[in-house]
Amino acid sequence: MSDIFQEVQEDLRAERARQFWRRWGVAFGALALLVAGGVGGWQAWRWQELRQAEAASTAFAAAQRSVEGDNPDFAAAARRFAEVAAQSPAGYRVMARLRAAALLAEAGDRAGALALWDEVARDGGADALWRDHAALMWARHGIATEPPAVLAARLARLAADGSPWRASARELEALLALRTGDRPAAERRLRALAEDAAAPEGLRSRARRILAGLGE
Repeated sequence: MSDIFQEVQEDLRAERARQFWRRWGVAFGALALLVAGGVGGWQAWRWQELRQAEAASTAFAAAQRSVEGDNPDFAAAARRFAEVAAQSPAGYRVMARLRAAALLAEAGDRAGALALWDEVARDGGADALWRDHAALMWARHGIATEPPAVLAARLARLAADGSPWRASARELEALLALRTGDRPAAERRLRALAEDAAAPEGLRSRARRILAGLGE
């Protein structure tokens, strides 16, 4: 008797399996195809992304080599980095634009450099660290010419506690105060910077020299 029950149970399981696959077999097959296609698509996308990053790295290194010899042509090198930026994925694109801006400044094209730094500083797709670096460079090279209110607004954010650029930004705040005729504010900021143990020694030393020049 137990054998009969066992056969019935086996028949019922087989019948349920046949019904299940008749009902859901097509759906499972389609799902398997989708999964396989998704994995293949992701692998293709990843391969393409790696190829783009490798090409950008090679182009960036080649552009950098063009300024490592004697008497480099900074303007031409800046154009090369601009070309690298135009053809590169996000990370290399930002670094190439920053390098191009620095080279424009070396070439004497301050307006071009400021425009490029400002562009990176406003790029919501760039990493916040690079945006802030671009904003700092814009302020550093525009400290004598750009609108004081705009400079003050950008520097206030960069000089805030927790900012990796706070010491450099606080030095620029002091210079901006000197530019606008607020000597007490400039001296106060310079003294604070000179006494800031967390600031790089080079900035602290320069703050002391400026204070000495002001008669402190």
